[in-house]
Amino acid sequence: MITALITSSALADDHVKTTADARYELTMLTGYGITHRGFGETRSQVQTWDAIARLGWYLSGDVGKGSWYQGRHQLLVELPYHLAVDHGGRSMVGGYLLGSWKFTSLNHVKPYIFAGGGPVYVDLGLPSMGAKLNFSYQGGTGMQIPLGQATMLNLEYRYHHISNAGTATPNEPLNSSKILVGVSWLY
Repeated sequence: MITALITSSALADDHVKTTADARYELTMLTGYGITHRGFGETRSQVQTWDAIARLGWYLSGDVGKGSWYQGRHQLLVELPYHLAVDHGGRSMVGGYLLGSWKFTSLNHVKPYIFAGGGPVYVDLGLPSMGAKLNFSYQGGTGMQIPLGQATMLNLEYRYHHISNAGTATPNEPLNSSKILVGVSWLY
């Protein structure tokens, strides 16, 4: 696996010289999440180890050149796996579609913001959730730090909401924060 990461990083570096040249971005994220009991209707504590595969498409070149908000539009597709470490190893899986704005005016750090959501299959054994098919919306911010010409270190925070959107009763939501770290390869 380490060989594959090094090889893919070297291949990416050969074809992409800067963030402005990239058309696609492949990202692997991992981290920790915890619900905020008492925030909204959240009553249950759920702690997760998260693993997220992300594919990003750059939809534009640099917009707003020369301004503080100079950046690029990006469409992100994520396949998340959330392992509930305090619920007997039960888990959640889903698919998210997110919109992102990556600021490109800084040389060494690329901050970004994002928001979106999608369906989530929840198997936590919480009767207060009312259904296994749920929906998520989320928003967050992060930054990318170059490790090479086309390889980036990602540091990310996201607010994450899961509920059944009123399709079943009861409908306790899970409102949580997630801290993630990962690697992106630009193509």
